[in-house]
Amino acid sequence: MCPGAPPSKQKAERERGRLSPPPPERITYEVSVNQRNIEAICLCCGSFQVHIRHPLFEGGMCAPCKDKFLGALFLYDEDGYQSCCSICASGSVLLICENPQCTRCYCFECLDVLVGPGTSDKVHSMSSWVCFLCLPFPCSGLLRRRPKWRGQLKAFHDLEAGSPLEMYKTVPVWKRQPMRVLSLFGDIKQELMSLGFLEAGSQAGRLRHLEDVTDVVRRDVEEWGPFDLVYGSTPTLGHACDRSPAWFLFQFHRLLQYSRPPPGSPQPFFWMFVDHLLLTSDDQAIATRFLEIEPATLQDVHGRVLQGAARVWSNIPAVRSRHSALAPEEEVSLLAQGAQTTALSPHSPASLVKNCFLPLREYFSYFSQNSLPLYK
Repeated sequence: MCPGAPPSKQKAERERGRLSPPPPERITYEVSVNQRNIEAICLCCGSFQVHIRHPLFEGGMCAPCKDKFLGALFLYDEDGYQSCCSICASGSVLLICENPQCTRCYCFECLDVLVGPGTSDKVHSMSSWVCFLCLPFPCSGLLRRRPKWRGQLKAFHDLEAGSPLEMYKTVPVWKRQPMRVLSLFGDIKQELMSLGFLEAGSQAGRLRHLEDVTDVVRRDVEEWGPFDLVYGSTPTLGHACDRSPAWFLFQFHRLLQYSRPPPGSPQPFFWMFVDHLLLTSDDQAIATRFLEIEPATLQDVHGRVLQGAARVWSNIPAVRSRHSALAPEEEVSLLAQGAQTTALSPHSPASLVKNCFLPLREYFSYFSQNSLPLYK
């Protein structure tokens, strides 16, 4: 990499099933010579079988690429940047936007096809590069940013994702505020600090942590709030507790109702409940009915060894994209280990869900000195 060049990250295809990128001249020829409307071409693969409009840029999207885009939407890597190209949701080599408040990436193929041949090399050699959603002008070659793309992205997700919960429209950088957090039972302070949402020694971001909520009433929550994120969890495997796991679910749901903004409020409001494999199947069904969404199962794998897992109910975007179902024998093994030790995983329980909070960077301010490093 050239000195001072914007960081790029190498990625394996990870069996994403991406079609071979179309020859650069195909989309260019169809638009420039055949005068085909770019909205009639899939911006991701060049197909003419368009299913829906691309939510961020002018152009179409075929059904397979739409499904892939939805799966990658708000999916982040350990480096704090989005996992896939913001145009095609694939990419083996990604260029990172250097706007400190942007986490988007773009693949070499899309830049060379849609902006112009050799664009990726030019961008890679630049000392500083700001992406197409951050630039003040909307058009670069055939790549034209949609007006009011945040609203377009929300409409795209709500129409196509098949989720019972609507997505909140992402917030422009200049409107983002520090996140206010209510953490019940489990403490997520360290995880949020490591992501930059909370700043040490400052009230810029606020977190209230409660272990016992038996006597907490609506008036208390309203006086402490408003809150942007409500987090709760069951105890971890092997942790002695004199309350049933279902008690934590019911108390979380009760305080969640106290914390919600008024109906019709545009305020982004997020929540997460984590079960460390303690809820019975009946309790899980109750949780799904109360919280109105199916859980995602997250696994804690180190090397090839499964060291922990959790079920997560949440309205944070992309949590379902991290779902990895447990085989019955794997769950039995984890429960048996948990009965024998209080240190099943070398990490804190909340660390398993830490990266699920990364999509909240699209809604709330964060502090760069605490955020994840630029390089892997």
